[in-house]
Amino acid sequence: MGDAEFDVRVGERGGSGDDPLDRYTATGSDTVEFLIATNPGVPSGPLREVASGGELSRVMLALMTVATARGGAATVVFDEVDAGIGGATGRAVGEKLRSLAEGRQVLCITHLPQVASLATRHFRVVKGTDTARAARGGAGPARAAVERLGRRELVAELCRMLGADSDDLAARRHAEQLLEAA
Repeated sequence: MGDAEFDVRVGERGGSGDDPLDRYTATGSDTVEFLIATNPGVPSGPLREVASGGELSRVMLALMTVATARGGAATVVFDEVDAGIGGATGRAVGEKLRSLAEGRQVLCITHLPQVASLATRHFRVVKGTDTARAARGGAGPARAAVERLGRRELVAELCRMLGADSDDLAARRHAEQLLEAA
């Protein structure tokens, strides 16, 4: 997004009556809107209307990088900040996340192997149902389990993210290459 333009519009919140104090709320007295032009020659528009999912993810990552540049949050959580991107852009986002993790904890939920391969520690979250209750004919409650992945499990998970089985030699080679490059 090298040619993108980003602006912030700050305005006064309108009151509901004649009392100027009506414009003060629990969230402040101003309105703030992010404007973006993602391509040259295209006018700026509200971020929520103009940006694609991938662009929105990258803007969010950029904002968090700036917001946490000097101290800031000890832990930052990203839920699929890489949505709508892939390839070299995914790698660049992963590298930005890695640099953001210097001096703080970054938790990142991703489905992109280019991003996952750059992490220091890897976990898999598996959602399922209570199998004992399901075996008795009931629809057990949804459950989530978190598993820390060793190298072998990580390669298998990267293969899955690449859309292949862990016994697919080309996918395994690619997964290993991603980890070596990281």
